[in-house]
Amino acid sequence: MPKFFTLLFKYKAFLLFVLYCSIALFFIKLEDEGAFDQLSAGGSEFSAAINEQLIGYTWLLNVRNENEQLMRVNRDMMMTLLKSETSAIDERNRQKIGQDSTFNANGFIMARVVDRKFSDRENMLVINAGWSRGVKQDMTVLVPQGLVGRVIAVSENYAKVMPIIHTDFKASVVSDSSNTMGILSWKGGSEGFAQVEHIPISSRLKVHERMLTSDFSTFAIRGIPVGRVVRIKPDKLFYNIDLRLAVDFSSLTYVLVAPLKIEPEKAVILNDSTSTQIP
Repeated sequence: MPKFFTLLFKYKAFLLFVLYCSIALFFIKLEDEGAFDQLSAGGSEFSAAINEQLIGYTWLLNVRNENEQLMRVNRDMMMTLLKSETSAIDERNRQKIGQDSTFNANGFIMARVVDRKFSDRENMLVINAGWSRGVKQDMTVLVPQGLVGRVIAVSENYAKVMPIIHTDFKASVVSDSSNTMGILSWKGGSEGFAQVEHIPISSRLKVHERMLTSDFSTFAIRGIPVGRVVRIKPDKLFYNIDLRLAVDFSSLTYVLVAPLKIEPEKAVILNDSTSTQIP
């Protein structure tokens, strides 16, 4: 490398002379009209190619902006459509409950199921009606088809409902044909079936009989459908009874909350065993 620089320094005058001659020949060549035209044409082609690329890039940007705008329009239209369809479905469900000719819902509070806890043992519902609308703890929750459950907690605008399909839920029930009485319970598993306990093997209960809430219930009003007997299996002292529940919990949307069952006289006489007459 030092030798190269030494040589370059030694012959620098000659190298500069060669460089100047090359530059002169280049300009002389440019004076040739054909070469100049060729160079000009090449420059025009290069400029046209650059412009074409710029136009294409601009077009892509415009298309992207238009697509984003169309996406925003489609999003807004979809949200409007969803709101409209949801409102229509809600209105149909409300009318379905209110227009049921077999059920008198006067004095009941209508509410919508807004949340639900799914479990194979401890299902829970939340409805959009609380103490501001008159909902109280231990009120009965139902639909025209049958019993849903019972209110266990209340806030200003919401209430928590323990449904039939909860392992802690119990209710006194009676059959509509043989007047056989028992305790409704749910042992987990399928949401479509429950059990009736404490029915002695001496009872006259038959398959297909319908079970309703009884007067013995501490919270539910009498006569709410619960389900229909689908299986009777004898055990030592009691039958094992399976019910097909009247309510389809998988499609539950609107419910009714019944007025609180208040029976002060019954409570007094049950709690006061020494009393023989209530004035």
